[in-house]
Amino acid sequence: MTMTTASPPPAGIFAERHRALTVGMVALISLVAFEYLAVATAMPVVADELDGHALYGLAFSGAMAAGVIATVLGGRWSDARGPVGPLWAGVAAFAAGLVVAGTAPTMDLFVAGRFVQGFGGGLFQVSMYVVVSRVYPAEIHPRVFSIFATAWVVPSMIGPAITGLVVENAGWRWVFIGVTAFILPAALLLWRGLATAPMSDRPSPGARSSIVRRLGWAVLTAVGAALMQYGGAARGAGLILLLAGLAVLAASLPRLLPAGTLSAARGLPSVITLRGIAAGAAIGGEAFLPLMLNEERGLSLTMAGLTLTGGALSWSFGSWVVGRRRFDRVLVLRAGSVLIASGLALMGLTVFAVVPVATAFLGEIVLGLGMGIVYPTLSVLVLELSRPGEEGENSASLGVGESVYTVVSVAVTGAILAALGAAASTYVLCFALASLLAATGALVAGRVRT
Repeated sequence: MTMTTASPPPAGIFAERHRALTVGMVALISLVAFEYLAVATAMPVVADELDGHALYGLAFSGAMAAGVIATVLGGRWSDARGPVGPLWAGVAAFAAGLVVAGTAPTMDLFVAGRFVQGFGGGLFQVSMYVVVSRVYPAEIHPRVFSIFATAWVVPSMIGPAITGLVVENAGWRWVFIGVTAFILPAALLLWRGLATAPMSDRPSPGARSSIVRRLGWAVLTAVGAALMQYGGAARGAGLILLLAGLAVLAASLPRLLPAGTLSAARGLPSVITLRGIAAGAAIGGEAFLPLMLNEERGLSLTMAGLTLTGGALSWSFGSWVVGRRRFDRVLVLRAGSVLIASGLALMGLTVFAVVPVATAFLGEIVLGLGMGIVYPTLSVLVLELSRPGEEGENSASLGVGESVYTVVSVAVTGAILAALGAAASTYVLCFALASLLAATGALVAGRVRT
């Protein structure tokens, strides 16, 4: 009789062979997330000191555009040559951008630093997906992406407060320069983790053939997204910019995403579509929550901003839940979409004086829980549905789709607010549209199965 022995369970994400790599990647993601929030907090002071109010929006849209271009480049580069090269290039560019922005004597140089910073972040974030696919066993991918999600969310709870203290006591430049001190230990952990991690090598033969063409479409997509971003916030010519940006995106975006993404074709295209729907709905609604609570319910901006903390906590909890065990993926995605839609609806109800303000806090908790279970699940599915050597390109599509859907959603709700004015009925309309968008995710969720 032949005796068989059960294979040992896969090593966990903090097992000795993975510990340094896990901590290094989580630290870098946390630094990017912190900077994303820190810039929003420090920008009014930066613009005043550098006399740069005319370039205020470009400090954000420039980094976003650079991130879109870098995500496309990093995905192809990772597939063609492996993820290590773009990973280190991204870390170096991110650090360089921080130094340039933190030492900038003029607003022009500050914007240039933000562009380099956004480019570096886009490079190493997409390459991390490929590292996960080639280093960690598939069985623990949910736990990896669960902790990645937490690394994004936790800075949203502490980042604004820390930034405010730094700006008030040390100056805004230390918001950027100070972060570079944390990059070195994170990079050392990453280097150690990569040196000891066995990484499979499966380059894609066609990954280099169309990189120049794809970068061209990525630049056009970034331009289209920027036009929509400006159009959504502008008056007068805002509608023209909005439509121009939409036209550019209609021509360029399908070239960067798998065929059938915009129509939610079954399989990988629906995964990318659902990521965009979830991000666009959640951020499109949340963007105006503090403003609504301040203008309609009389909360201070500080108290209104604290409402978002509940969503950050429940997001982390939801990510932890789906990272602990395997659930039916379609059920999780449908439930998450319904939770996001319900949370946005609760926020919209808070416009009315008869509804307790605490309802907005409850809505944030419900929305955050939905995002927490949807995001890691979609990240895992992208790797599961990718053929060997295409993980980078498909992960890049996930990131590009998320960014563009979010920009379009925020631009549309912003244009509605600019056109109709900040009235209770306008806020209700914006939250209703965001909730309806999230609800469509429940329909798309059933199409992620091939």
